[in-house]
Amino acid sequence: MFEVLKSRYSTWKRYSRTLQELESLSNRELADLGIARSDIPRLAREAARS
Repeated sequence: MFEVLKSRYSTWKRYSRTLQELESLSNRELADLGIARSDIPRLAREAARS
């Protein structure tokens, strides 16, 4: 059970970090990367699963 909790916490931490980093970018920086601001949560979820 501890391993499951550890894994979920690690996944949440990756999601949270990715979300924070992407949200800190300006609209212009996001556009340069081809990312819409509305895509950020989905991209963070995908990154957390990897």
